[in-house]
Amino acid sequence: MKAIEKEIIKLLHVKDRIGLELVYDNYAAAFYGIALKVVKSEALAQDVVQESMIKIWKNGDKYDEKKGTIFNWMLNIVRRTAIDKTRSPNFRPKGRIQTLDPTVYENTWRSQLNTDVVGLQDMVNNLEERYRVIIEMAYFQGYTQKEIEKELDIPIGTVKSRIRIALRELRKSFNLQIAISIILAIGIMLSSKL
Repeated sequence: MKAIEKEIIKLLHVKDRIGLELVYDNYAAAFYGIALKVVKSEALAQDVVQESMIKIWKNGDKYDEKKGTIFNWMLNIVRRTAIDKTRSPNFRPKGRIQTLDPTVYENTWRSQLNTDVVGLQDMVNNLEERYRVIIEMAYFQGYTQKEIEKELDIPIGTVKSRIRIALRELRKSFNLQIAISIILAIGIMLSSKL
């Protein structure tokens, strides 16, 4: 664990404002990139980052190192907040599924993880189309399994199988720790929506 992460954890646990400033200085760009990918609106992405910072501040003392890295914990807060924004009935954009924008990964992952994840876009793009689309919908666009079933007009069992297969293929490309973090995040996100 990086020294800055240890300092942030310590400061958030005691609700020291410097901890929140460190979170913002070190992670706001990554948070914005993820939020923008989900909500597809700069104004909404800024709102998501602000709301997420408040949630991180209020719940910083609840972070548990045994359950994952501080970055993944905060990133899950941002992702869930962004997905919540998309839940309004008139929000969901209709039409063709868009592919992932490489700049989101460059700005988000490269600044935070620096090494193995830089090629995440390539790894996702290397998946067969039927698996890539489902990973993009479930993880990056916030769709539930039921919504994917409706949107793609395929049985729920097929959705679940394709997610499992895609994650297995991604696991081969990732180092074990990153793969587990993403797999757990997707699993938690999807199971909480069923």
